[in-house]
Amino acid sequence: MKVPPRQLSFVNLHTGEQVRAAYWSQGRYLREGMREINRLMRDHRNGAVHPIDPRLMDVLFHLQHRVGARGPIQVVSGYRSPQTNALLHESDPDGVATHSYHMDGKAVDIRLPGLPLRTLHKAALSLRAGGVGYYPSSNFVHVDVGPLRRW
Repeated sequence: MKVPPRQLSFVNLHTGEQVRAAYWSQGRYLREGMREINRLMRDHRNGAVHPIDPRLMDVLFHLQHRVGARGPIQVVSGYRSPQTNALLHESDPDGVATHSYHMDGKAVDIRLPGLPLRTLHKAALSLRAGGVGYYPSSNFVHVDVGPLRRW
């Protein structure tokens, strides 16, 4: 039985760019699809592109299917360069980690159109796939492929 390719759609809320990319097929991550995702999730403040961990795409794929979402995943923050992370940490030391998983391409802050943030948060926790942060005042959920934790 052939397993269909895994695809994800994204919109970067800072740049307005949209991507629909097949990132996995027949047991392999697809270089071109991941390249498109890396570019969309770049640091929008300085344009730095960094490889995004393909396991993060798997988490997003399963999360989207868990909640039955069809629209593009809205990316609030993907990769952050060390300079950007330091700037954000300086302005919000409690909300931005000194060495955030965003700096390693292992985290993304998202929302899904039409889905209550609380529902997205609960679904992300249910996957037990890494860190999950809930930021209702900023209207996003943080998902990463680090150790299992929540806040």
